[in-house]
Amino acid sequence: MPGENLSRDEARGRAELLSVDGYEVVLDLRSAVDEAEPAEGPRTFRSVTTIRFRAAAPGTATFADLIAPSVNSVTLNGRELDTAAVFDGARIALDGLASENVLVVDANCAYSRTGEGMHRFVDPEDGEIYLYTQYEPADARRVYANFEQPDLKAPYRFEVTAPEGWQVWSNGAEESRSEDGLTRRFAETAPISTYITCVVAGPYHYVTDTYTRGDLTIPLGAMCRKGLAKHFDAEDIFLVTKQGFDFFHENFDYPYPFGKYDQAFVPEYNLGAMENPGMVTFREEYIFRGKVTRASYERRCNTILHEMAHMWFGDLVTMKWWDDLWLKESFADFMGSFSQVEATRFDQAWVTFANNRKAWAYRADQLPSTHPVTADIRDLEDAKLNFDGITYAKGASVLKQLVAYVGREAFLEGARRYFKANAYGNTTLDDLLAVLGEVSGRDMAEWSRAWLQTAGVNALTPAVTYDAAGRVVELAVLQEGGELRPHRVGIGLYRLEADGSLVRYARAEADVAGPRTVIGDLAGAARPDLVLVNDEDLTYCKIRFDEGSLATLRRHLGSVTDPLARALCWSALWNLTRDGLMPARDFLSLVLAFAGRESDVGVLQMLHAQALGAVTHYAAPAWREQGGRELAAGALHELRLAEPGSEHQLTWARFFAASASSEGDFQLLLGLLEGTARIDGLEIDQELRWDLLLPLAAHGAVDEGVLAAELARDDTASGKRHHVRCMAARPSAAVKDQAWAAVVESDTLSNALVEATIAGMQQSSQRALLAPYVEPYFAVLERVWAERSIQIGMDVVRGLFPSLQDDEGTLAAADAWLSAHPAAAPALRRLVLEARDDLARALRAQACDAAAAA
Repeated sequence: MPGENLSRDEARGRAELLSVDGYEVVLDLRSAVDEAEPAEGPRTFRSVTTIRFRAAAPGTATFADLIAPSVNSVTLNGRELDTAAVFDGARIALDGLASENVLVVDANCAYSRTGEGMHRFVDPEDGEIYLYTQYEPADARRVYANFEQPDLKAPYRFEVTAPEGWQVWSNGAEESRSEDGLTRRFAETAPISTYITCVVAGPYHYVTDTYTRGDLTIPLGAMCRKGLAKHFDAEDIFLVTKQGFDFFHENFDYPYPFGKYDQAFVPEYNLGAMENPGMVTFREEYIFRGKVTRASYERRCNTILHEMAHMWFGDLVTMKWWDDLWLKESFADFMGSFSQVEATRFDQAWVTFANNRKAWAYRADQLPSTHPVTADIRDLEDAKLNFDGITYAKGASVLKQLVAYVGREAFLEGARRYFKANAYGNTTLDDLLAVLGEVSGRDMAEWSRAWLQTAGVNALTPAVTYDAAGRVVELAVLQEGGELRPHRVGIGLYRLEADGSLVRYARAEADVAGPRTVIGDLAGAARPDLVLVNDEDLTYCKIRFDEGSLATLRRHLGSVTDPLARALCWSALWNLTRDGLMPARDFLSLVLAFAGRESDVGVLQMLHAQALGAVTHYAAPAWREQGGRELAAGALHELRLAEPGSEHQLTWARFFAASASSEGDFQLLLGLLEGTARIDGLEIDQELRWDLLLPLAAHGAVDEGVLAAELARDDTASGKRHHVRCMAARPSAAVKDQAWAAVVESDTLSNALVEATIAGMQQSSQRALLAPYVEPYFAVLERVWAERSIQIGMDVVRGLFPSLQDDEGTLAAADAWLSAHPAAAPALRRLVLEARDDLARALRAQACDAAAAA
């Protein structure tokens, strides 16, 4: 990986020298279906690239990017170069540039198994082969020669020859075909960056529709593997797509600029989705094989709208370098929820944002690797790791705060001016701040310094005094935690009504700055049972409670009637638990007492995940087993109470399976699988069958034969992933050795199967079985990072960190590795440092929980 890196300084120098006029990329993908694997090396395809570019200083040298097993020829301005001399496996050296240049590179590029570059997938169900590309931040160079940086935009023409019977798509619409039908030529794109070019090819199931608004017509397409066609609800995908286009056209006042709009749901995808203009790609798990909750459809809707927002924020206007990644990701993350609430049936999306997305941001912002929203990205490895909770969710939270700060219309008018001033160009932070300051009249430099250029999260706590009659004398908001920022916040006062509900009766909105801010508008209000700082979730902060409010929540959390307020309370309680300020057993008690009354199924699913995390990582070891039993018993109780056939029933069923720990639990799971037990209304479809099988496999309650029979029943790509996960979960030292060897010592598994193997191997009930891998983990880190692609390297380093060996010895081992390897790749050190910090946090939380029992 180090030889494939590109530094910011190198990119800046190349951008000052070069201007790119256009690419012609010719790919021959017929080798994808060859039955015989090559005798040596990877399976490859032919890639011929012609780049027309200008040099500001003729006679100078530069380089093009290409990662390929071999290069057949390199020609610069008609001069054939010695490939052995100019190509080092990642770069092509170019010297003697003219003012106008033509570079032609004929290469053999490798198909990928890691989701990077040209990914090749063989469907185990029917043997069909599917291809798609994924490039962000810099993997287009695995498919064609280029200048791989976002600020060297250019128009592209793709020509693709594919096997007979296949369909092919790219960013532009198909323009023509060869007489034999195998070669397609696609329309030239508008100027775009390398990382958002795209090719999708194979026997995909394809559905079409059309979006029309006034004189604008956009052809729509949606596709998936043939094996998923029976599950493909294209109508709902098109519905959300049209609603999104209506919203963005109305608010951005800039017509969608990229022609057609295809959306491909592809196998073994590393990301949620990717915003390739005209050819958006999504992970195929968004095509639901079984019954799912409304929350799953909401997440898919959010992702569709997130990627659509990128057509403007990211594709039309692109950051110059990855330092300003937030200029696309933060905006798309914010716009995903913003447009959902205003344009779709998911009008409670801000509840999900407050409880789910912001939890990701709070975690990331308390790691030692935290960084400002505008980050210092030295190279491509830094860039890869900065697709994180700060760039996405904190950035989106900050933008929500910005809307409260400058006003909705000023924010949108700033966006409109930004698009028109910078269309098809590249920008930095200053370009956006200039238009926002212009339309709002606010000091955007100060706002930017506080919110975009500093790291960390503040905590806001209410401090209230009362008079003898019980009325508020003074309510102040205390701010602590690193850089103190200006916050536009709502403060809600809630009281218990006669019917037992906890409702808001007073609210004030104010600018909070510095360590202490008095909220004068609430003086004289009747004494509240709950004071909720950041009511309606306007700002980005950790919410704390005064003692009276916390006591109210312990008794009446389920009585908070407003879904967003309730979600904010849950989020605050989880942060208290993570911070070692609330014992894990107290958080679990709250979940067991009140989660059954949670109306928002997305919040409920988050609570389930947090409860499992609390008992696994934050509960005192001496109480962990008991806590797990209480959790499983509570889950089963709520499962039996849930409305038959409801999404809440399905959610509690999955949670019960995930928390099952006793022989009685396992007997019930087996009975549900075999049909000898029944819970009224609960349909055991194929996806739920695998959910029930995983804990049975992990506890040795089913054998290899049962798992093989289930794979035969579900002999699909999804079934294969589930089977691999279950096989690696079995409680056997030999099984763990096999799983370790498969992902660490071998490089034959695809990205999806690496992920499944790691997930299966790391079972919280198998701490003793996993203990022998602490020393080997630290021993192999640098080798894995050097030998594997960055995506697989990240999966292995994160996934196999011995977090379940939660003791001081493992913490010392992590510290020893960090101390002994100061020169290790910075991205690798960051991953280890983050995992080490999570472990230290867990130990602090365990100490808090143990103290509660003393």
